[in-house]
Amino acid sequence: MPAASTGQKIGFATALLVLTVLLSRLLGFLRDAVIAALFGATGQTDAFYAAFTIPDFLNYIVAGGTLSITLIPIYTRHLEKDDEPGGNHVLGIIATIMALVVIAGIVVLEYLTPQITARYLHRLRKEDLDLAISLTRILLPAQLFFYLGGLAAATLFSRRRFVAVSLAPLVYNLGTIVGGALFGRRYGITSLAWGTLAGAIVGPFGIMFVAAWRAGLRYRPSLALRHPEFREWLYASIPLMLGVSLVMADDWIMRYFAAANLGAISCLNYARKLVQVPIAVAGQAVGQASMPFFASLHARGERVLLGERVTSSARASAAVSALAACGLAAVAVPAVDLLFRRGHFAAWQVLPTAQYVAGFALAIPLWAMQGILARAFYACGDTLTPMVAGTVVTLVSLPIYWLGFRTLGPTGLVIASDCGILMHTASLLVLLPRRLDTVNRANLIGGTLRALAVGAIAALPTWGIARYVPHGRLQGHALGFVQLAVGGLVFVAIAALLARPFGATDLVALFDRVLRRRRSALPSPP
Repeated sequence: MPAASTGQKIGFATALLVLTVLLSRLLGFLRDAVIAALFGATGQTDAFYAAFTIPDFLNYIVAGGTLSITLIPIYTRHLEKDDEPGGNHVLGIIATIMALVVIAGIVVLEYLTPQITARYLHRLRKEDLDLAISLTRILLPAQLFFYLGGLAAATLFSRRRFVAVSLAPLVYNLGTIVGGALFGRRYGITSLAWGTLAGAIVGPFGIMFVAAWRAGLRYRPSLALRHPEFREWLYASIPLMLGVSLVMADDWIMRYFAAANLGAISCLNYARKLVQVPIAVAGQAVGQASMPFFASLHARGERVLLGERVTSSARASAAVSALAACGLAAVAVPAVDLLFRRGHFAAWQVLPTAQYVAGFALAIPLWAMQGILARAFYACGDTLTPMVAGTVVTLVSLPIYWLGFRTLGPTGLVIASDCGILMHTASLLVLLPRRLDTVNRANLIGGTLRALAVGAIAALPTWGIARYVPHGRLQGHALGFVQLAVGGLVFVAIAALLARPFGATDLVALFDRVLRRRRSALPSPP
């Protein structure tokens, strides 16, 4: 496949996923806005967000979150050989065996949830702890549907079909929103958990499975444990099951410490969700779109082109993320005020939440970059190296979280999170050339730093203008909207002027693309 063709296909897939991921994150905002308005940032909301920990852990230990990563290379290999039935046979084995494992895990954890939760969240008040146990038991069955949906998603990624994969998270978020909006006042925060479960069944499972079936997926139950490709998949997945990556453990660790401060889990979660928008758009979407192409290039032995694609994808993702990070940090206060301050979310909670946003934002380019680098390892069939590196980084980070919380409270947890993801990303950068020596680390790091410099310079006047913009009689959300709009325009204008002089080629390409689209949208002169 020519280099230009591969780049164009990655670009198209990325554009599609960026759009739908953005829509999903906007719905996520609406979801969190509904939760904040109905329940604020209290012990109840702390219990709700903490209730995801055990279900997330189950999903992690069966490699549910990375299922498509380990299955895509195998399924893609069959499609490359025009052997769709062979790919479906392997998928049927994995689906049958692992569905039984997940069901067994759900049953065991339903029974053990009170004991595990009491130890992990012992800092919560008793009434909030009891609520967390109840909500956990409602959310646990969703993991079966996430797992089966993940299998279907892997086949769609392998076929370069991204629409259903993109729509599923939208429906999932809608489930929580509908549950809270329609039944929140009557059934309380429990309605959110039931809505989340319904969303998981309809979205990540229902939509994904129907789309995969229409694309050619066929399922036949099988328990062929000795099948060589099942063993290949299992050996690739075991490191992901046994290792503890900070990418997942970060939230678990912060919840453990933050449970001591009433409402802290919720405020940290609201801040994290705001920061996850640029991470998801510039990191998650690019990584998901690139993975099947990376796997295909590796399967064909095109190592030079694979290294070029990994470098350009990671650099562009980190550069755009760096710009977004600086802009978000500069307008954190009006953004939090506009998005969350209503109903039971009090005005005094805006400033600490905005501080968490600004702190988390510093690490946005690192989160985006590590997602691409990790997928480069996976595409090369190496899940062991990132697992070992991630586990070591997590263990080293634990004292940093403890010290951060002990000295600075929740703000210290934000700083510890940034330090941890910095170490994690650095370890992947150091180790990747041992697996793929065609990656250009100097080009990757240099491009990211140039974009970061542009964003940092643009952020300073943006922060001042957004904070002290003349507002006359404007108050409340109207003032926040004006501050956010003016600050955003100033930031984009300054960044666009600085991108070329600083040699931030990825930002120059981004701004040029936007200008070309605006010019093409204008009516032609008579």
